[in-house]
Amino acid sequence: MEACVLTSLCVLFNLLLLLLLTVISKGQSEHASLPPRGWNSYDSFCWTISEEEFLHNAELVAQRLKANGYEYVVVDYLWYRRKVEGAYTDSLGFDVIDEWGRMIPDPGRWTSSKDGKGFTEVAKKVHSMGLKFGIHVMRGISTQAVNANTPILDITKGRAYEESGRRWYAKDIGLKERACAWMSHGFMSVNTKLGAGRAFLRSLYQQYADWGVDFVKHDCIFGDDLDLDEIAIVSEVLRGLNRPILYSLSPGTSVTPAMAKDVHGLVNMYRITGDDWDKWKDVASHFDIARDFGTANMMGAQGLLGKSWPDLDMLPLGWLTNEGSNEGPHRRCSLTLDEQKTQMTLWSMAKSPLMFGGDMRKLDETTFNLITHPTLLEINSFSSNNMEFPHVTSINGLRFGERGLSWESRSLADNDSPGHNFSLSNCMDPKAKGWSSEAIDNDLQKICWKGSTRSRYEEPFCLYKRGTLLASDEEMMYEHQYQGKFHLLAADTMDFCFSGSPKRKLTSKEFRRGSFSPCKWDTNQMWELRHDGSLKNSYSGLCVSVNTVKVNADSGGIRSWIATGRRGEIYVAFFNLNAQGTVISAKISDLAEALPGRNLNNGKDSCSAKEVWSGKDLGEVKETLSTPVQMHGCALFVLTCH
Repeated sequence: MEACVLTSLCVLFNLLLLLLLTVISKGQSEHASLPPRGWNSYDSFCWTISEEEFLHNAELVAQRLKANGYEYVVVDYLWYRRKVEGAYTDSLGFDVIDEWGRMIPDPGRWTSSKDGKGFTEVAKKVHSMGLKFGIHVMRGISTQAVNANTPILDITKGRAYEESGRRWYAKDIGLKERACAWMSHGFMSVNTKLGAGRAFLRSLYQQYADWGVDFVKHDCIFGDDLDLDEIAIVSEVLRGLNRPILYSLSPGTSVTPAMAKDVHGLVNMYRITGDDWDKWKDVASHFDIARDFGTANMMGAQGLLGKSWPDLDMLPLGWLTNEGSNEGPHRRCSLTLDEQKTQMTLWSMAKSPLMFGGDMRKLDETTFNLITHPTLLEINSFSSNNMEFPHVTSINGLRFGERGLSWESRSLADNDSPGHNFSLSNCMDPKAKGWSSEAIDNDLQKICWKGSTRSRYEEPFCLYKRGTLLASDEEMMYEHQYQGKFHLLAADTMDFCFSGSPKRKLTSKEFRRGSFSPCKWDTNQMWELRHDGSLKNSYSGLCVSVNTVKVNADSGGIRSWIATGRRGEIYVAFFNLNAQGTVISAKISDLAEALPGRNLNNGKDSCSAKEVWSGKDLGEVKETLSTPVQMHGCALFVLTCH
């Protein structure tokens, strides 16, 4: 009987143990299941932030951003450096280290760290806010510890590390020839082939876990500074700790998908760019690398105890400091609002971690609404099939002003590609002949240029034909005047019509260009397709002549991304990297690439569209999705197709 009871208890114990392991395993498999989101001190405080400033920002993150998934608050680099005269990024001798050569918080800025507490009290306060606490660390060991030749801690025995009958010290493991390139006086790699080198790394990360750290940003370890051996050892140590710590790598200069494939299974985040600041050139530089990682299908790949995410770096929005400054925040983000929308939209479409860098104490409503935009956060967390979408065209040279959009040339997106130069000329000009009408369906037609100036390798340039915009009583008044006349639009969904002039009074200069302006019933917007293939303007009596020219796109041209939503919707983002306004267009049939296994050809499927930034409902889109986009701006569409 007693044996039976013991056997039953053993079975029950084993079942409970199995259940516990299953729960733990499930928790681990969900580690970083979505792109991490949080706040980092670097963009607003550089390295000089104090405990009071950090906790105040953390409180505001909890109050304002936590509900939107921003859960990490991270102290960036040099939290162990004394803020005194002579201390800067690559100075030597100003750090606070313990008896084992490990970095500990500067007690002058982190007052609760005294008496060996480290970040324990700060982490407790962060956790009480419902947030997670993170820190920035450097690779290897500090030069200061090597110079002091501190002993190595053996955490398994709680005393100095001994092996082969000897005690090991910092000088035994430091690799001076492998100093950090951008902080050469600060840190160097450790020899991970030595037991003492591995013991030192274990002592570091065990201490972070003891403090209550939930996130580690490991710097000077990836890209140009790659140290795969140390990454592997740290990943192994983190895997064996009794608390999950999110593992992030930085920086990301010269990173390729091939390099990332060596580390993605060891980490949860890894930078794929250099530092991103509030400069347009920094934002624009992210498009190529984001495309490469989208093509490589690396978003949400296997990671440490869960998934890993390519990281486009922090969001330098709101109230900031200057790069490399020794002072706290003092200025506003220098990106225009359009450029900020472009950055936030790309980061979301590329499913990058979203780490906000602005001072929370001066978070303005515009920035708050941008970083918490529900559609962007939905895309960032739950979209799939995210990739750059190359099948877009543009009409460049648009200038947005009180006259509308003036159109000066370009019709294709490719660099150094054929464009079209339009002018108004005598209708007998041979260059004005070559227009023809094409029916799309019962309700929609196109007027396309197929004249002799078009290369046989390029697609015809087309405008969309639409009837007059007259009310019923006006139709009676102008029936004869507008018989056979029509409006021309850049796309079937755009409310800007092609005009013979941006104003009714024409000058010789205005004869040499066309323009788009809001559609109305002025005669300068009314056109007639004549039997000889010329396109005549009702106001001037002149016809559109066309020349094909070679045009170089400036500042990167146009880009587009697509993704599929979790409810079957399609997200389409247009980005204008040019220094001038642009109409960007994409064919609905080409968007099938965003829906594996689905066909959107020949109008058999119909899509309704909404543009997120303008809030405009475009209704049904039959053939082409198109919109004017400001310089350095973007448009974001949500399509529902059925």
